[in-house]
Amino acid sequence: MKLVQSIILALPFLQPTTALVGISWSVSDVPSTGLTELSFPMNVNSAPHETGFYFAQQFNFINQKDVGYTGLQPREDSNSKPVLHAAFSSFISGTKSSDENCIDGADGGAGVSCAVDIEGSYAHTYQLHINNTAGTTWVGTLIDSVSGSETRIGSYELPAGSGGIQGSQMGFVEYYPWNAQESHQCGDLPKTAVTFGYPVAEGYDGKLEKAYEYGDCVGKAGFETHYTADGVETSVGF
Repeated sequence: MKLVQSIILALPFLQPTTALVGISWSVSDVPSTGLTELSFPMNVNSAPHETGFYFAQQFNFINQKDVGYTGLQPREDSNSKPVLHAAFSSFISGTKSSDENCIDGADGGAGVSCAVDIEGSYAHTYQLHINNTAGTTWVGTLIDSVSGSETRIGSYELPAGSGGIQGSQMGFVEYYPWNAQESHQCGDLPKTAVTFGYPVAEGYDGKLEKAYEYGDCVGKAGFETHYTADGVETSVGF
């Protein structure tokens, strides 16, 4: 699922949509060359251990129109242990990767998709960390904020001329099984929740706007949101 930053312009082209919630983030006073490192904290403690939801944050690179994204997807438990799926992708044409965790293409279009499954507690907050290692190469890493353990999600190389990460974009909550259905009932949406943490970039101030709902289930999906000490919590479903 790829969304554009301007929700006012995007809405007519996204309906009907499997994305239910949007949330805007920003980092203050980003230099013209962009950021070389950025982390998105995320907690899915109240999400069911079932495949279906995608909690994501998008980002733009200087000199590129299309986006990258990173996020978490719950999975069914394996051998009685909780499993989380972490993604790190680029929709930018010309993106390349030789990383074993990555494949060509993103949502059926241009780009690269990287992903990894981990056994990890849903109660922990995870940092979805993005950093530039050399030239136009970027690495996505999942960091458990409680245990400190780090798992490489993947890496990709953007086209020549690509700069650092721009200072604002948006994230979303999506229920992607609806992509395969001709129609869906908003009242059948499973209950879930996520806390989006404030974006972290050393030396900069990260901000989040209040989450909002959109798409064809506005007012029908049990949407709630509020600020917490850790960020913005939002829930949908029944």
